Amino acid sequence: VKSMQIYAEILTIGDEILYGQILNSNTHYISQTLSEIGVKVRHHTTVGDDELAILTALQQAHQRADIVVMTGGLGPTKDDITKKVLCQFFNTDLIINEDWLKRLEDFFSKRGRPMLETNRQQAAMPRSATLLYNRLGTAPGIWQNYEGRIYVSMPGVPYEMKGLMTEEILPRLTTYFKTDAIFHRTLL
Repeated sequence: VKSMQIYAEILTIGDEILYGQILNSNTHYISQTLSEIGVKVRHHTTVGDDELAILTALQQAHQRADIVVMTGGLGPTKDDITKKVLCQFFNTDLIINEDWLKRLEDFFSKRGRPMLETNRQQAAMPRSATLLYNRLGTAPGIWQNYEGRIYVSMPGVPYEMKGLMTEEILPRLTTYFKTDAIFHRTLL
């Protein structure tokens, strides 16, 4: 396999980031880990919980990146619309992943808590996507190969994102792409 430069864009989704309510530490971590495997991050984009803003950001990223890594918008609240927008972008629909649904049912049952419809929807995935196992939370990650590009979507919770990057995404990316090393030099 011929080595080549692979470019990535990081897309963070959430009003709480735009309003300055939380620090966007996810982008820093993702940029670092992608660089370590030879992927060059070209753009960081942050958008709010807005359907058109997310769709526009995806269309722009599609034009300039081989890998689009997203965080945010996968939770159980009504402003978590990332999966819905991904379905529009990929021209597919949502389906319930039965294995993940069973995991969620067990999770709530063990805690003696009722599982609400909003929690059930966390098992919904774009039909064309692959589920990424999130052992640290209730929202799985999403892996999608679309028109020769890789799209990855993860929860915005930093420790969940880090677990998915380490256990699921980086191993897949290093298998999928053969990259050149990136060397950084700082001169003072």
